[in-house]
Amino acid sequence: MIQATDGYKEASKPLADSPIQKILESLHSELAKNHEGEVATYIPELGKADSNWFGVCLVTADGQVYEVGDVDQQFTIQSISKPFVYGMALEDNGKSEVLRKIWMEPSGEAFNAISLRPGTGQPANPMINAGAIATTSLVEGKSAKQKINRILDSLGRYCGRQLSVDQSVYRSESSTGHRNRAIGYMLRNFEIIGEDPTASLEAYFMQCSVSVNCRDLAIMSATLANGGINPVTGLRAVVSDYVESILSIMGSCGMYDAAGEWIYNVGMPAKSGVAGGIAAVLPGQLGIGVFSPRLDVHGNSVRGIEVCREISRKFDLHMFHAPRMSTSALRKRTDLSKMRSHRLRSGAESKLLDEHGSKVRVVTLQGDLVFASAEVAVREFSYAGNGVQELIIDFGHVSAVDFSSCGVIAMAVASWMDEGGRLSLSRCLHLPFLTKILRKYIPKRWDRIRIFEDIDQALESSENWLLETVGVRRHSQIKVDLAECELLAGIAPDLVAAFESNLKRVRFVMGATVLKAGDDAVGGMYFLLRGKASAWIGTGAGRERRVAIFAPGMSFGEMALMDRSTRSAEIRADTDIEALELTQEAYEKLEASGSVLYAGLLRNLACILSRRLRDANFELSSE
Repeated sequence: MIQATDGYKEASKPLADSPIQKILESLHSELAKNHEGEVATYIPELGKADSNWFGVCLVTADGQVYEVGDVDQQFTIQSISKPFVYGMALEDNGKSEVLRKIWMEPSGEAFNAISLRPGTGQPANPMINAGAIATTSLVEGKSAKQKINRILDSLGRYCGRQLSVDQSVYRSESSTGHRNRAIGYMLRNFEIIGEDPTASLEAYFMQCSVSVNCRDLAIMSATLANGGINPVTGLRAVVSDYVESILSIMGSCGMYDAAGEWIYNVGMPAKSGVAGGIAAVLPGQLGIGVFSPRLDVHGNSVRGIEVCREISRKFDLHMFHAPRMSTSALRKRTDLSKMRSHRLRSGAESKLLDEHGSKVRVVTLQGDLVFASAEVAVREFSYAGNGVQELIIDFGHVSAVDFSSCGVIAMAVASWMDEGGRLSLSRCLHLPFLTKILRKYIPKRWDRIRIFEDIDQALESSENWLLETVGVRRHSQIKVDLAECELLAGIAPDLVAAFESNLKRVRFVMGATVLKAGDDAVGGMYFLLRGKASAWIGTGAGRERRVAIFAPGMSFGEMALMDRSTRSAEIRADTDIEALELTQEAYEKLEASGSVLYAGLLRNLACILSRRLRDANFELSSE
């Protein structure tokens, strides 16, 4: 973990059960077998590095950390400092002044090439040493100490902790930096550096000798991905106007003479350093930091390149892969204590769902799911240890998913089910690719996944399961007595018995229309004794919506009967049902009697309607 000091905020802990974490671990294990390349020795201190060191860290643009390997091992930042110091030069001088001194075309040459534009003496770009030395000269400060203190402060804002210079590496850099000194004096000759270059050269040597770790690089990269704001600390590291310029230079010049191959195969702005570090950025999504000291002929980390290439491939992260993005993949996060189906429940059942509803988590996703949005979503799937026993994932607002997102989601739900969690998927049939990948990843668990055409069905099923686990659910095919109906709660048994003699016993087969919307109150009201019925209303264009589900012990049809209005909804039998009908004529006689029974009916109806209104208000407020 990053140590928070002097007001810096601590980074989030990696999610051990996350599929992203598992993929990084698998990738690290496989690439650790690659022993190609050599540790840099032209700076003597760098040659002391252990060639087996290998760390990988990925940080999302909202600050979630995934890491594996030697992520705490310190090494020197070297040329990875160049784009960040370039941002400082832009802030200190403005873009036009910086471009007057340092151009922005890739040179196609090695990092230490003496590459100056004919006629102007401008370095080709700020990523080669000539451009980087010129960049450091543009950082405010007369002395090397003043410059490096400002640079350390800036880099510290990027990574979220205080940094320091590795003095032994700095001495090694300075004592062997003859070529860089020659470049510095040549820049002075062309008046790119307007004064004695010594202070700028020493500041440059110190800048390259700043000690960092792999996690620092990932957070620094994520800061650029987040528009210049550190996603861990919330502090701005660079003015947002210059982030595009920094990333453009990293994209075209950051990997030296291998920059074209890199952007073609990996597709992320990046910068490498000869100590073995690589920092890569996918704007708006994430930053990657890799450390492995073995270098290729271009001076880039062999394992680092492979890590970035594989991460880009596995997660579809090439920057020119440009899907539509919604503002957030996570539309809603709730549970059954706050979000219910339209099935009407008794007071006792509602109370138990309030008490135990947090055991069922409901996650509603939206938009196009790509790696970054899927990563945010799957964080919600890692709650097996927090009392959550079932997960409902609603895809009703998802327009598309790509291959990597399907794989990430599949790995997450497989892990969830391995931990014993129940899983329900809602409204995912328009995403056949998703279900295909899920079948591939979890063939032995596929029959344990419940798939529903709408979210209401998923909620009802989970409510039933939850009530069964606490032993109170009454199945719709278990018949109840009239006295058990909630509309007759608290009424004396002899009055209920007398009332029942005035009711007509009726039956309807599954699929039958019991009451039709728009009809008069002929047919009275019904006390449901066995089976299940539902209420439907039209929503326009020939569509309809289920607004209520009735189970044994409940009643329906009473409102039109009481206010002499037409039916507002159509009632259908979801199963074969058995009920007692209170006809319009019988109701009018009861109303005229003004009896204790009638008063009790009205009192219970008021309580039921009040509870339903509260539930409806809560549902609307949680949208």
